[in-house]
Amino acid sequence: MNAIFTVLAILVILAAVLLTAVVLLQNGKGGGLASNFVAGNATFGVRQTADILEKITWGLAAFILLLSVVSNFTQNTGKSGIDVTEDIQNAVVEEAPAFPSAPVQENPEE
Repeated sequence: MNAIFTVLAILVILAAVLLTAVVLLQNGKGGGLASNFVAGNATFGVRQTADILEKITWGLAAFILLLSVVSNFTQNTGKSGIDVTEDIQNAVVEEAPAFPSAPVQENPEE
């Protein structure tokens, strides 16, 4: 593996851990981190917290998708120059008979 692929893989893992944490902070029923701000925080209210968490979730998901596609192009496939399809096309195929005959047994008693 090359260094760029390793760095991208580490970034994907970190983004996945962050995405897991952000999703666990949310709660679709009105709980989660947003429920802690019910006491009347006017500057950073409940709805604003939920919007920010949702934007962070979508951003991290897009980031993981982008890094996955980019890391696919950074991998060295190590093409050896051997074309297997030529070997398959040029292979000699021995055709077997459709109905092979039973082996003949020699009987020494006759």
